[in-house]
Amino acid sequence: MTQRIAALILTALMVLAGCGQDDSNAPRQLAPLALKEQASSVVKASGGYVVNWAAVLGNPNRWHFGENTVATISAHDATGKEVVRMEQPLDAIPPWGTLAFTGEALAAAKPVSVKINYRPAAWHQAARIPSAFKAFPVTKVKTEKLGTGSYLITGYVTDPFQKPASSLVVTALLRDAAGKLIGGGTAFVDDVRSSTNRRFIITVESVTEGAAAASTQVIARTWGATAKPYEDLAMGGATPVHTDKPKTEPFAKDRSAQAGPEKRP
Repeated sequence: MTQRIAALILTALMVLAGCGQDDSNAPRQLAPLALKEQASSVVKASGGYVVNWAAVLGNPNRWHFGENTVATISAHDATGKEVVRMEQPLDAIPPWGTLAFTGEALAAAKPVSVKINYRPAAWHQAARIPSAFKAFPVTKVKTEKLGTGSYLITGYVTDPFQKPASSLVVTALLRDAAGKLIGGGTAFVDDVRSSTNRRFIITVESVTEGAAAASTQVIARTWGATAKPYEDLAMGGATPVHTDKPKTEPFAKDRSAQAGPEKRP
């Protein structure tokens, strides 16, 4: 009888321990990527129609890169027939960041609708804190209208890290007066260093029908489906902000505060 009572007490204690177990250390489910913006346009070309698109994917996770993401672009003509289907591998999306991407495809018939989807990302925990992944500074951006719906964007990009960036992707997004995305284009720049500004030239062939560009946003990023290129740069450290030597003479005497005699009440 005593053994039976002891067994019942032990079972009750195990149940209570299980109910009170702290699950705060349980792995949290990461939020999926979100398609924040998209725009497309169609222009007549030799041999068919050129479909252009621009989109922005957002990563809501603060400590993880989104890797090996693939966008799927499809377009349909007036009869509902699919005339374009293309898979576009995307670069890694930094923690709590966005990825702007553009592309184009040729269609035999004129599309009347364009849709952008994407596959779920593979998640990679960042090797450094989010603030270590500095943005690539872009300066002297100029936007020139070339013709109906086409634009030329030029500017310069530099490297905020001590280690040179072997290859960067530079994407320009065009927006109308209301701030709505209407199109974009992409270029590649190689061997970007902190000591020099590298020039980029981007051509946007077309924008959303009837729209006009009022502002240009340019974003540079590392090239590659994984976080490794960005992490390699961040691990090498950022370039110091202040690199000039002091131009004033040193003080003849240290003017730092000196401790006086302690006064007791």
